[in-house]
Amino acid sequence: MDILQVKNLTKRFGPADSGFLAVDNVSFSLKEGEILGLLGPNGAGKTTTIQMLLGVLTPTAGDIFYFGKNLKTAREEILTEINFSLTDVNLPWDLTVKENLTFLSYLYQIDDRKKRLNKLIDIFNLYQLLDLQIQDLSAGQRTRVNLAKAFINFPRVLLLDEPTASLDPDIANYIRQFILNERKQFKVSLIFTSHNMAEVEEICDRVIFINKGKIIADDTPENLARTIEISHLTLLVKDGLKRTIEECQKNQLLYRLEGRYIIVDLKERQIPNFLKTLIDRGVFYDEIAIDKPSLEDYFLEVAKRKK
Repeated sequence: MDILQVKNLTKRFGPADSGFLAVDNVSFSLKEGEILGLLGPNGAGKTTTIQMLLGVLTPTAGDIFYFGKNLKTAREEILTEINFSLTDVNLPWDLTVKENLTFLSYLYQIDDRKKRLNKLIDIFNLYQLLDLQIQDLSAGQRTRVNLAKAFINFPRVLLLDEPTASLDPDIANYIRQFILNERKQFKVSLIFTSHNMAEVEEICDRVIFINKGKIIADDTPENLARTIEISHLTLLVKDGLKRTIEECQKNQLLYRLEGRYIIVDLKERQIPNFLKTLIDRGVFYDEIAIDKPSLEDYFLEVAKRKK
């Protein structure tokens, strides 16, 4: 079942005939329990789209439906069942963490408010931060508080912008597992933005790529990665690094050096002949790894199209 439907969403800033077109006729849907990645280069229209989904910005054209209800006419009802965590939105800086979470909880109908707040404090490990003002927190600590705020009302739909930004790797992994568990247990639907493509591949069921305000791709991370032909061949060269570089230059192959390692970009079907040529030239290597195209490769290809 589609829990969110976006139809022909458009946002233009400035005059109708000459203003900046930030979002151009975007349509997509979000199913119950689905995690949807919303990706694209900086300036592609992601933030503007999210702001319209939250009702912060009014679309120039198009409609947004949550749970079959139009955001234009049922905004107050809809907002009680969705929530968000955005990297560019801060909680009041001169209030403590405890004050922020307490006051925000009163925006929603919560049966046992104290129990819910205690659970969020435990989940996001906020005990030592409760009496600190938001302005005194590190970027990673603010991220954790914003995530706690996002889950305060048992939302049916969550919009998370860079939810693991500034977090230590172990905390980021904990947050990802928590998100996946919430989806599994409560069928929470999420729209998820991140510049960490490995993270997107791990948790997103589907990915939408936006570029220049338009959707250019809507598919699974795996299928999008398969559209890129280039693989990455990594060799730890024991003898013959100069000859390996010469072979790359001769065949106009992109490469980069990391110490004694050389990473060569080439099509998968080219790898056997390339390795045979290196052996014929007396190149010896101790290690070899072949990395097939990833979502990050697709992202980089999309970013090139922007230029």
